Amino acid sequence: MKALFFLRHYNDIDHITPVIAKWVERGHICDIVMIGKKRFDGDYRIEFLKKLDGVRLAHLQDLLSFPEFTKWRLQTLLLVRSSYSSFLGPLVKVLAQVYNAKRREATWLRTTRYLLERSFSDVGKGVVVFDWIERNSEICVEWVEILIGIARNQGLGTISLPHGDSPHASQLIRRGEWQLKPDTSFSAAGMFDKVVVPNELCAKRFRPFMDDQKLIVLGSPRYSEEWLAKLATLMPSSPLVRSDSQLKIVIFLRKANFTTFWEEVSEVVQMIAAFPGVELAIKPHTRGGWKQSLTKDTALRRLANVVMIEDSIHSVHLLQWADVIIDLATSVAYEAIRGGKPVLAADYLHAGRSAAAMYMPETELRCRDDVYEKINEFLTSGCQSYYVELHRQRFIKEMLDVSGAEVLSHYVALLESLAERK
Repeated sequence: MKALFFLRHYNDIDHITPVIAKWVERGHICDIVMIGKKRFDGDYRIEFLKKLDGVRLAHLQDLLSFPEFTKWRLQTLLLVRSSYSSFLGPLVKVLAQVYNAKRREATWLRTTRYLLERSFSDVGKGVVVFDWIERNSEICVEWVEILIGIARNQGLGTISLPHGDSPHASQLIRRGEWQLKPDTSFSAAGMFDKVVVPNELCAKRFRPFMDDQKLIVLGSPRYSEEWLAKLATLMPSSPLVRSDSQLKIVIFLRKANFTTFWEEVSEVVQMIAAFPGVELAIKPHTRGGWKQSLTKDTALRRLANVVMIEDSIHSVHLLQWADVIIDLATSVAYEAIRGGKPVLAADYLHAGRSAAAMYMPETELRCRDDVYEKINEFLTSGCQSYYVELHRQRFIKEMLDVSGAEVLSHYVALLESLAERK
């Protein structure tokens, strides 16, 4: 059987690579087409995929002629959200109205037909795979809808796989979100035959827009035990060196559009840095970290035991380096929870309620006093016996291993069933 995977940014590469690896392990073949702004050449996951038998990987720019790719890219820029938030927004809006959907359709059709013919001309069955596509995605939904429609007419299965997890147990978490109602940005996923989510917290986003036949809960490929064991053999050597400091802490930040109380985050960083024997690393989000005010705080940058981590250092390396993780509701902390490493759910530093704190109340930081007491306890008593194990196991069962321990096998079985639909 054959699959055509589209990958576009760091997160979907991270979460879909495990599924691709399992698909190939089962004896199937696939094409991978990179469609993001960044090429990710040299990324260890991309290099791993290139070496797998049965995998053919290329960037869209290398598959299309220069004029065709330029048209595709410019049309994409006319329609994605980020183009409207820049100072050129009014001009982009006018251009999108002049160069309307009917005029854009020819380029979308040519690109689509070429890609589907390239992957499936000699194969009778197959499946087309995207990550989660939302109305505000940095990809042109208009093009994806056309591609999915043509693929379905050709008898191909279509599916949307997770590019992340649900670190929030609450809904109103971004600036400007004031009403508790279904978020229509998730309605775009209805174009696919199936939409897969890791857990019920993620499923709640999509349920208002599709039925239970379309929405499938299968657990987390990225944080499955099988993939974490494999990942340990793929990771490049860590550039981080373990010093003799007593306690190493890493803080993972969220994207700037999530409501974060930056003034208090800065206070907490300075308070932790005042403890003797502590090292603190701060990891901005892989997309849009430069927009986060903390990354420009000169007072923090002058602290000898605080370092701002660059994009080139993988989160996995930081998780290995750290003794404790302070989490502002990011799913990257799930790997630490799986491994039993302490995660402090700093819910009072942002507008949301984290899944970690909901499942494991012992992890929640509710005020500055909590931060001080936790850090002091780690320094005086160590990091052992931190979790209530019953809570942690429930988190693993309901958030990561929903369909059972064989998470990756369940994903591949679903892809196989869709590839057979013709």
